[in-house]
Amino acid sequence: MCRMIPRSCTHQSGFCIAAVLAIVCTESAAGDWPQWLGPTRNGVSTETVAPWNKLGDPAWKRETASGFSVPVVAEGLLFVHATVPGQDEEEVIAVDALTGQDVWRDTYAREPYKSDLGVGPRATPSVINGRLYTTGITGVISCYEAKSGHRLWQINPWSDLGVDRPNFGVCASPVIVDGKVVVAVGGEGASIVAYNAETGEEAWKTLDEPAGSASPIVVQRGEGADQVNEVVVQTTLRLVGLDPADGATRWEHPLVFEPSGVSPTSLVINDWLICTTQDTGTLALRLPPAAGTTPPSLAWWNQDLSSYFSTGTVDPSGLVYLVTNQVMPLPRADIRCLDVQSGEEKWLGEGLGYFHIGLILLSDGKLLTLDDGGFLVLAEGGAEGYKELARAKVCSGTFCNPVLADGRLYVRDSKEVICYDLRDAAGP
Repeated sequence: MCRMIPRSCTHQSGFCIAAVLAIVCTESAAGDWPQWLGPTRNGVSTETVAPWNKLGDPAWKRETASGFSVPVVAEGLLFVHATVPGQDEEEVIAVDALTGQDVWRDTYAREPYKSDLGVGPRATPSVINGRLYTTGITGVISCYEAKSGHRLWQINPWSDLGVDRPNFGVCASPVIVDGKVVVAVGGEGASIVAYNAETGEEAWKTLDEPAGSASPIVVQRGEGADQVNEVVVQTTLRLVGLDPADGATRWEHPLVFEPSGVSPTSLVINDWLICTTQDTGTLALRLPPAAGTTPPSLAWWNQDLSSYFSTGTVDPSGLVYLVTNQVMPLPRADIRCLDVQSGEEKWLGEGLGYFHIGLILLSDGKLLTLDDGGFLVLAEGGAEGYKELARAKVCSGTFCNPVLADGRLYVRDSKEVICYDLRDAAGP
C-alpha cells in the first residue's frame, strides 16, 4: 500500500541552479547507459517516457545466470556480467541491444564463492573510450575492447594485495577517471586503490580502513582552466575527496562506523553532496566550489533517513529523491523527496517496495521506478507530490536497477535480461 504524505513545496529563495560542481560524464553516445546509475552516475536520464495503457510484449529477452550486476549499454551493445551455473567461473556477454542476439562472450575462472544471497557478480560494468571494465564477485577486474571482446588485461586487487574480501562479495562498482580505474578495496594502506586504465598496473593506493560497498563517484571542482576532477569515496569511517592523480586526500568528513555492506551511492547536485547510510542516516555536505583542502561544511543531518541498499537520484531544480528502508516489523522501502538545501521532506511514498527500488529521473521531471517485485512505474515527481501514471509487471523479482537507453528499457531478474521498447508503449 502506498501512502502519500505531502509537505510544503516552497524552495528557499536564491537557490543557485548554475552548477559549480557537476558529476563527470563518461564519453558516451547519446542514448547510452554506460555505467552504474547511467551517464552521469546519478540516475538522471536525458530521455522522456510517455504513460502507457498496456506495455505489451518484450522486444526480446534472453536467459542469463544470476547476478545483481546491472547491464550497461554503449554504442549499440548491451553488456551482461553473470556467473556460470555450477562452475567457479564468470562470463561477460555482449548482446546486440536491438535484437538480443549474442555478439561475443568471454569466460574466466574465479576463486570459489558461496553465499545465501547468490554467487553472481554484483558490481556494474563501465564502458568508456571503447573499453569495457567489469568487476566480479571475488574481485576479478577485467578490461576488454568493447566491440570485439578482446580481453586486454585482468587483475584481482584483493588477491594481489592480500586483502580479505567482504563475506558478501565485492559490490562497489569502480569508477574510471583521468585514465585510472579507482577501486574500493579495503585494508591497511589499500582502502582505495587506483590502476592504470590502459594497462591494469597499480597507480596508487591510500587510506587504512575497510572500504565500504558504496560505489565511488567523480565530481568536477572549480571553473574554467581551474576545473579539476575529484574522486569521492565512502569508507566505513568517513567520506573522502581524493586527487585522482596520486590519491592525496583533499578533504574528509567523519561517519558513524558503517557496516561494510552499506551500499547507497553518494549523490551530487550543484555544490551539495548527499550521503545516505544505515547508521548515520542522511547528511548533506556543502562543498567549497574550488578544489583544495578546505573541508566541506555540514548543512543538515537526519539520522532517521537511513538506507542500506538502494540509491536514489537528484533533480537539478533542488530536489533529492531517496530510497529509505524499514526493517521491522516488516521490511519496507519508501521513496522520499527532500529539499536539498534544507533537508525538508516534501513528500513520502510509503511502501513502494520491500527491500529495494531502482530510480531513474527523466528529463521532464517524471520518475521511472522498478521495485523488487518486478513492477515498473512511471510517476509524476517534483515537490508537489508523487502521482502514479502507469504501471506494468516487467520481470520477476529483482534487485537490479532499470536501464533506459534510446527509448528502450532493459531489466534483469534472476533468470533473464528483458528489453521493452517504451516508444511503442505510449497510450492514446
